[in-house]
Amino acid sequence: MPKEGRFFALFEKHAAIVVAGAEALRGLLQGGETVGAYCQQIFQREAEADDVTREVLVAVRRTFITPFDRTDIQDLISSMDDAIDQMNKTAKTIVLFEVHTFEPQMQQMSEIILQVAKLVLEAMPLLGSIGSNAGRLNAVTTEIITLEEEADDICNRGVKALYLANRQGGNQGDAMKFVVGSELYDHLEKVVDRFEDVANEINSLVIDQL
Repeated sequence: MPKEGRFFALFEKHAAIVVAGAEALRGLLQGGETVGAYCQQIFQREAEADDVTREVLVAVRRTFITPFDRTDIQDLISSMDDAIDQMNKTAKTIVLFEVHTFEPQMQQMSEIILQVAKLVLEAMPLLGSIGSNAGRLNAVTTEIITLEEEADDICNRGVKALYLANRQGGNQGDAMKFVVGSELYDHLEKVVDRFEDVANEINSLVIDQL
């Protein structure tokens, strides 16, 4: 039977893959000739994360004693996987619309995404001893939520700037640029939102275990 400690190793493995995906997303949003290569990196990381998620879900079914409630384990790994799934959707949108240049606010949001991904990675090994690590776990989740709010503000400013930059021309090209840019902002905002979901799952675990 799988040992319960295996879950923490799998959580950390998944979080490390998400960080790698976030690093690729940051590189992607710098634009230029490397866009395609970075998209492929994100696609690969998303597939790797899916493999780890499946491993966790199988282990939940096969492990007699789990470190947390089975539903909590499933919710945590699913919320983590949702974050990289959303990165994958962002990259697919970029490929679909052949975007090669990105707004400064998009780049700023990618920096925040990488920050929150690293915070999630920091939190994973701490879950093995929640009692002694509760203070740091609470600090990490608070920081993630603060960064999510900052990303929301950047997103709103970015969409407004995009609108102002494209409303004057009045041609189809300007309108399309706004539509595509707005969709990318929406995807990036959802990436950060999914990390907030991870933070909420961690908070629930801390509350339940104390």
